[in-house]
Amino acid sequence: MSNPAISYAHITRVTDTLVTATEDALAAEEPLEIRLVHNGQQQSITVTMRSPGQDEELAAGFLFTEGIITRYPEIKTIHYNNNVATITLQPGITPALQPAQRNFLANASCGVCGKTDLDAIFAPVKKTITNIKVPAAILHDLPALLRGQQAVFDNTGGLHAAALFDTAGNLLHIREDIGRHNAVDKLIGAALKQELPFSQYGLLLSGRAGFELIQKAAVAGIPVIAAVGAPSSLAVKMAKEWNITLIGFLREGRFNIYHGQEKIAL
Repeated sequence: MSNPAISYAHITRVTDTLVTATEDALAAEEPLEIRLVHNGQQQSITVTMRSPGQDEELAAGFLFTEGIITRYPEIKTIHYNNNVATITLQPGITPALQPAQRNFLANASCGVCGKTDLDAIFAPVKKTITNIKVPAAILHDLPALLRGQQAVFDNTGGLHAAALFDTAGNLLHIREDIGRHNAVDKLIGAALKQELPFSQYGLLLSGRAGFELIQKAAVAGIPVIAAVGAPSSLAVKMAKEWNITLIGFLREGRFNIYHGQEKIAL
């Protein structure tokens, strides 16, 4: 069965003096328009560049992490057709649209592109109260576990991944996308539908930890974030503000704790 997240191109491969005509697998990139129907009205919310697949999860996760909806049961139906995901809300549900208002295309590398003003980049966040304690020993194994399950990355080398993990070191859900923010939205959308208790899990990122990813985790109530790459300055600042344990450079048997050491059993 073909994977919609993988495309193919005819290429010329040059190795030293050897020239070969062959085919190469590429990470597919296509636009997705997210539309919202509520109280008899339909409007376009955003267009994001993403890897095709799990589009219903992406749309639901996006609405949730942007603060437009607060629970999955607020959704009546999600209909996908031809790169358009239309979410119809239950009767009587009024979405909080102002924080997410966007004016133009969000590319694959940007999770806050298109916001209309500076204040609009912040979604409503409540600090999560949790008793989670993550053993440091299980953190070292997480990148290899994630890498071992990145099926599309194995074929293309061009995708980011995000996963939920528990305190026993198990990966519960894994999602890949050409946009790191889309991978997180897909992941959160899948877990939201299953009504998983976000406060009991950590978020694992295959790359760097930028502000937009910290915020999405904070909206969901995820208390621990571990990234293989580096965090940004604003990511660290908001992790402190929202009391999220933030770990960076999780690789090669080491990691840095930028905030929230009390949630890590060293």
